[in-house]
Amino acid sequence: MAPNSFSLSSRIPLANGLSIPRIHLGVYLMTGKEARSAVQHALQAGYRACDSAQMYRNEAECGQAILEFLNDKSVNTSGLTREDIFFTSKLATNSTYATARKSISQSVKKSGLGYIDLFLLHSPYGGKQARLDSWRALEDAIADGEVKIGGVSNYGVKHLEELIASKPRILPAVNQIEVHPFNTRTNITSFCQEHGILVEAYAPLARALRMKHPIISGLAKKYNCTPAQLMIRWSLQHGYIPLPKSVSKERIRANGEVSHFAIDEQDMQRMDDLDEYLVTDWDPVDTD
Repeated sequence: MAPNSFSLSSRIPLANGLSIPRIHLGVYLMTGKEARSAVQHALQAGYRACDSAQMYRNEAECGQAILEFLNDKSVNTSGLTREDIFFTSKLATNSTYATARKSISQSVKKSGLGYIDLFLLHSPYGGKQARLDSWRALEDAIADGEVKIGGVSNYGVKHLEELIASKPRILPAVNQIEVHPFNTRTNITSFCQEHGILVEAYAPLARALRMKHPIISGLAKKYNCTPAQLMIRWSLQHGYIPLPKSVSKERIRANGEVSHFAIDEQDMQRMDDLDEYLVTDWDPVDTD
């Protein structure tokens, strides 16, 4: 990947004819007020995607920030429309078909955006039946126009195999998992890439737990970038969609500025070799 081949507005095409932005702002653990302000900063900095969830309790504020940005001609100078902004949410709990279907509709309503671009099953918890019933509810939400794209989150290989084996009408376009140089999850990422499932990398900065690691700081110096920019670039060069999270206007902007350098193959390998299965939050990928 050459420098400058990436911009915040660049997208990855999907099999269904739709596309998905290369970087999304994550709003996990943000209050509604923080999320609203972070989304506004991100949109003004050129981001075109925001990743929320029912569990985060900030879907409404994210939607509000998107609509405010679109309607404000002083900041939305390019005349962007709803279709240009990509909004993700996730189902808090896998359950019966009816409960999941109703819950997805409530998220759409809460966001106020008319539809949700990408909706994910947040985890594989709940057992096989609940997973498959919830997926069916998501397929119907897509058929009904409430959601454009369906995916999963925190799914291990066995959960993906189970879903594919059930012969769903729609295959998951995305699996959102924790991925960074200190937790590369090669078994899951290679399975996804073999099956045309995009990997979204949450906690791409390892929640700042390894920013001062000598290899990270050394390479950041070499490429004249911040450790955060280095780790985001690593994600992009692997073909993942990173979801860096910040409430700071300056950091949000800096996290999106990764087109001035490209990590060479040797250094990518050095970063891959940092894997220590560092889990910074939860890890449901092996649950039954």
